[in-house]
Amino acid sequence: MSPSFRPDRGAELDARVARYGLRVAARLAEQTENLPHDVLERLRVAREQAIERTRSARKATRSEAAPSVVVVASGSLALAGGPGEGGAWFKFAGWVPILLLLAGLLLIQDRYQREQVEAAAEIDAALLADDLPPSAYSDPGFSEFLKLPIGTAD
Repeated sequence: MSPSFRPDRGAELDARVARYGLRVAARLAEQTENLPHDVLERLRVAREQAIERTRSARKATRSEAAPSVVVVASGSLALAGGPGEGGAWFKFAGWVPILLLLAGLLLIQDRYQREQVEAAAEIDAALLADDLPPSAYSDPGFSEFLKLPIGTAD
């Protein structure tokens, strides 16, 4: 486990969110005195609906035994399920991309080394099949000869 992982982090986060919610609610309650009655009534109905949705969502998450796919309001799919759900398959699925990346890098390295060996073998075969002896290529005069223009070598 990493040093930053703490099992009680979820409870601490929930407590912070609850405190923040209470502070926001207190600020909003202070400002409601200046609102007209019809706006207050619409806010009350919306609040009751939000509370009911939250209650039903909590009941649904408690009763779910396995993660399920849900449609989010934006039309995208999300995998529902909290921490601790899914077991070993989800842990394994998290490592699959990393393992595939490492396998790909190893294959790329193998291919690169194989191409280098093939290029060296091709050069060696060309040197050995040439009419000149291999020692001619290491002669400094020969390299100067190769630098001369083609018509002036007489």
